[in-house]
Amino acid sequence: MPAIGWLFGPSDSIILSGQTIEGIETLTSSAPRLQSAKPATLEEIRAVAESLAQALEDDKAEDILFIDLEGKSSLADFMIIASGRSGRHVAALADHISQDVKKLTGRPASVEGMPNADWVLIDTGDVIIHLFRPEVREFYNLEKIWASQTPSSTRSVN
Repeated sequence: MPAIGWLFGPSDSIILSGQTIEGIETLTSSAPRLQSAKPATLEEIRAVAESLAQALEDDKAEDILFIDLEGKSSLADFMIIASGRSGRHVAALADHISQDVKKLTGRPASVEGMPNADWVLIDTGDVIIHLFRPEVREFYNLEKIWASQTPSSTRSVN
């Protein structure tokens, strides 16, 4: 039985196939690839994370927690956890932070949890931001999980 693999067609449509099809290049070919942004240094990533935490404070986010995950997790180098006063406030925070990420890094962030906005996760690749309504944050208690893993690298921003 032939192996199944992902192939890209001439129009960049994705085709799942178990055989070679004429005119379609496999992922292992020498076809040009999209260039990713240059890798940022840890200092640059920290500066972005601190700017995002400050932006949350400027937008009146509450209980902002900044967690340094460098060398402790493969998910990201930094995590920020914050609360908004309501779903509408959480949504506004998420919108502002998403715009700030684009300005600071030149790349869009991945945003999950909208439009409900009970818990919004913003993933920049190097920094993960969790925005909660207070009661949802209390229920999931992420800071207890992560702060216990990184006790010396957790600090409140406000």
